[in-house]
Amino acid sequence: MDKETRLVIIEKASKQVGPSVFWSTIIIITSFLPVFLLTGQEGRLFSPLAWTKTFILIVDAFVAISVTPVLLSLFLKGKFKPESSNPINRGLERVYGPILRWCLKWRKTTIGINILALLVAIPMLFRLGSEFMPPLDESSILFMPVTLPDISNAEAKRILQVQDKIIKSVPEVAQVLGKAGRANTATDNSPISMIETIIQLKPESEWRDGMTKAKIIAELDQKLQIPGVINGWTQPIINRINMLATGIRTDVGVKVYGQSLDSIAQVSQRVRNALQAIPGVKDLYIEPVTGGKYLEIQTRREELGRYGLAVNDVNAIVESALGGMSIGNTIEGRQRFSINLRLAQEYRNSLDRIRRIPIKLGAGGTVPLSAVADVRFVDGPPMIASENAQLRGAVLFNVRDRDLGSTVQEAIQKLNSELTNLPNGYRLEWSGQWENQIRANQTLKFIIPLVLIIIFLILYFSFGSFKEALLNLVTIPFAMIGGVFIVYFYGINLSVAVAVGFIALFGLAVETAMVMVVYLNEAMDQLVADKGNSSQTITKQDIRDYVFMGAAKRLRPKIMTVSVSLFGLIPVMWATGVGTDVMLPIVLPLIGGVFTSSIHILLVTPVVFEMTKEYELKKHGKIEIYDVKH
Repeated sequence: MDKETRLVIIEKASKQVGPSVFWSTIIIITSFLPVFLLTGQEGRLFSPLAWTKTFILIVDAFVAISVTPVLLSLFLKGKFKPESSNPINRGLERVYGPILRWCLKWRKTTIGINILALLVAIPMLFRLGSEFMPPLDESSILFMPVTLPDISNAEAKRILQVQDKIIKSVPEVAQVLGKAGRANTATDNSPISMIETIIQLKPESEWRDGMTKAKIIAELDQKLQIPGVINGWTQPIINRINMLATGIRTDVGVKVYGQSLDSIAQVSQRVRNALQAIPGVKDLYIEPVTGGKYLEIQTRREELGRYGLAVNDVNAIVESALGGMSIGNTIEGRQRFSINLRLAQEYRNSLDRIRRIPIKLGAGGTVPLSAVADVRFVDGPPMIASENAQLRGAVLFNVRDRDLGSTVQEAIQKLNSELTNLPNGYRLEWSGQWENQIRANQTLKFIIPLVLIIIFLILYFSFGSFKEALLNLVTIPFAMIGGVFIVYFYGINLSVAVAVGFIALFGLAVETAMVMVVYLNEAMDQLVADKGNSSQTITKQDIRDYVFMGAAKRLRPKIMTVSVSLFGLIPVMWATGVGTDVMLPIVLPLIGGVFTSSIHILLVTPVVFEMTKEYELKKHGKIEIYDVKH
């Protein structure tokens, strides 16, 4: 073969498959574009993936039609061998040929089996659990127990030390650090009653046999059953995200809005009683809005007048004796510190001592504080939370051993049936991860149909035929069969990550289908060139023979398209380390879907294509030829 002939063949082949490769790549790009419509946490997590994939595929689309033909002209030289000389190709054709002939012979059975598989997958899809995002293993644990709101500093310190000692006794724990209260900052409003303990775990290779993170948490929870303490388990990063995004420090929370803290506490208790028997609800507790202890010093004005004192005189003494009075500053290097003066601890550690605080009279002498004021402890809110100009309480819980979606749905049904007589002006609102899941689901209900419409429009403008576009698009539901099956048997819950995996699957499935339809239409071109385009010259057997040729004789590029996708995805299934929890739900639908879509494209698409051409021949007396070479 001389150079000119070789270049003509390469040019012809490039014109044949180049446009379809280009358009199939464009379909993958556009199918992923709606991911940019995701907002919140899911948008921040998946937008880098979408940007990266989009830019790579844009370059790939142009490389496929520009650089690839040039590279072929440079490297395809010397003596060429037919495809039959490749042993792998011969083996694939020996297996694929008889199966395809059987499918073309038993067309209704073939289509029926595929439809049956689709009908089985649909109820499996609805039986899958749901969650907002798959939990990311942060390789550490955040233990957040809550005590009574009137706990003293000394008791909180004692509980903290006991808990740290118990936690450190577990062999899998490397380090533990607990904190009670908050720093002197407005960004952390943690009261003394809320303890935060970060638990760093040893590498999994050093864990006991059969130990998992869930088992470690269960063991720690059993050992840390302290009276008056309600345990809570989460992870450091997701806890901060939840608190910043929704104000809830657990997976799910029921916010109770109202006008009175006492009434909010009563409604919260009713909510807690309704939720505690629901399977999957763990670490259930009420965010305290009452039960705090306050020292109240109420002056008696008639007594003040008798001693010739003013209210400000008493307030100044109480402020300096108990709170402390600034008397100056000290400078140490570049740091400046305030010097405060107040009574020593032993003179202000009980009500009796506080009542004996002396107050100097203007005429000379002193009187105790109890002579002009009532000193007592009173109940009050440990912390006041408000949202949208309303007081707010919350019932908080985590979800374990069950998916978040079904747990919250059951909880919603139970609250709707049992809490039917809330006081006027009081309402409940679900928050936490459920709030994110509702927002993401609303977005996905818009995104997924948009993806399908975009793919269909590109197919229509690519082929110029409604039927050809529909023939390619019908691959998508059959691709979902494998995705649903593998997600179901892997025990993965439906989440935004799984939805992104299915969106990516749509583009991959259509890409392979376009390659098949190109070769089938090429076979029809050859049929018309050989026998003309008339029902007088073309028989049903002719259509079957040429459909078989178009499907079987171009098997290698189709298998290569599928194999490249699988070879890039399957290693993720064995990946370990931080991040694999989110990667696996994305990859599983792709792996399962590529398998079933390949089966559908290789076996069912030729059957449907043959039936379409037979219908055209019978109705119009000729078959329709589409210019898929552009």
